[in-house]
Amino acid sequence: MRVDEHRRQGSSVIVATFIVALLLTLMPLPFWGEVLRPQWSLLVLIYWTLALPERVGILTGWSIGLLMDTVQGTLLGQLAVGYALCSYFVLYGYQRMRIYRRWQQSVVILLLSLLVLLARFWIDGLMGEAILVWYYWLPALTTMLAWAPLYLLLRLVRRYYGVR
Repeated sequence: MRVDEHRRQGSSVIVATFIVALLLTLMPLPFWGEVLRPQWSLLVLIYWTLALPERVGILTGWSIGLLMDTVQGTLLGQLAVGYALCSYFVLYGYQRMRIYRRWQQSVVILLLSLLVLLARFWIDGLMGEAILVWYYWLPALTTMLAWAPLYLLLRLVRRYYGVR
């Protein structure tokens, strides 16, 4: 397989994982499920930024954030800011984060998820729409808990399809 074909196949695998994350985000759930839903697209973005920092970065984070803004009906750019910031911090420390144990990575994921939620809350506040309830921050916790299994799954997918 030529390098161009291999790169194209790898790109389609990356896009497919983002589509699955988008579908998991759009899946209807009862209220308690909505409150506890992990930030799937953020997790997939962090994984690919860690695995392939030369291919997935800030622009990808911004683009996925805009897509999430569109499908969730939030202010355009609201999640894009948080996802781009998240991508920046992962790119900045990806070499260090790669050597962390899974539980240490999960703590970093918690902080990054809180950053995205804080950016969203801050922009909501600027628009006069901020509503602070205790369960607003729960997705950060479930995102942290979902990191280890999702990491292992995406690593299997990356190795199976030879994404480089």
